[in-house]
Amino acid sequence: MALVQSLQDLHTAHRNYFASKRGVRKGPKTAPPKMKRKSGRQSIRLTRNGFVLRDNGKLFIAKLGDVAVRWSRPLPSDPSSVTVVKDPAGRYFASFVVETEDKPLPELDLDETETGIDLGLSSYAVLRGRKIASPKFFRRQEKKLRRAQRKLSRARKGSSNRRKAKLAVSKIHARIADQRRDFIEQETTRIVRESQAVYAEDLNVKGMGSKKGKRAKSVHDQSLGMFARTLENKCARYGRALVKVDRFFPSTQMCSACDSIEGPKGLEGLRIRSWTCTCGVVHDRDQNAELNIRREGKRLLAAGLAER
Repeated sequence: MALVQSLQDLHTAHRNYFASKRGVRKGPKTAPPKMKRKSGRQSIRLTRNGFVLRDNGKLFIAKLGDVAVRWSRPLPSDPSSVTVVKDPAGRYFASFVVETEDKPLPELDLDETETGIDLGLSSYAVLRGRKIASPKFFRRQEKKLRRAQRKLSRARKGSSNRRKAKLAVSKIHARIADQRRDFIEQETTRIVRESQAVYAEDLNVKGMGSKKGKRAKSVHDQSLGMFARTLENKCARYGRALVKVDRFFPSTQMCSACDSIEGPKGLEGLRIRSWTCTCGVVHDRDQNAELNIRREGKRLLAAGLAER
């Protein structure tokens, strides 16, 4: 069954490539399938014929037998397939495909709870009335990771010490990824519970992190793309309105008092955290951007351009 699923994945990859080449498939262009790169991550996917959920909480896998599972939550319905994953840190996970129903949250007052979201680097996100500090999980572990990678580079290839050093590096990366994922899940859940409508910029995260340097490293550390995707999924699941403001909207350069575009521009403007408009109003860069995004998002919502 695992081999059959691999062939089905290859078929899907070819189908997506040819559909993208013909212009039928939406989104960015898809490259032709390539040989799978060797990595520390391994996985197999099994359909209903390949696994059974036991009453005692164990998972029966064909050709392997019963496997003890530490459940994170009860399954809402019978799974249609399971993917067993071994990550580079040596941990095993079972991911089930189940059918769930959306559970909308109680509606809130729109004018009181709507919020704009200005994502950035100095502050992770600026919302209506509060800021989310940047956690910098990678930066905190960077020194420890550097030592582990130095030890790995000095170990002889094929030796047991190199295998242990490689595992130590993978565990640090896994810890960073787990912390980042947990942070994003908690913050997006809080935003969805507190806000009836959410207005966010449609950032080009891929372009922001494409250039090398300290800024690109910080962009990857923030994982703004994961934050945006998680927030979009939760808004759809819990019945909240989500509006994406165009990435070219001058939210940081526009004065929220007189609508004139006089704010700092370019890379040098990123270092300016507050500025004064000719109308005399002093703006905090992030708070002014959040207010402009909120107003533009509300206009788009009234025009019926919400994502959900």
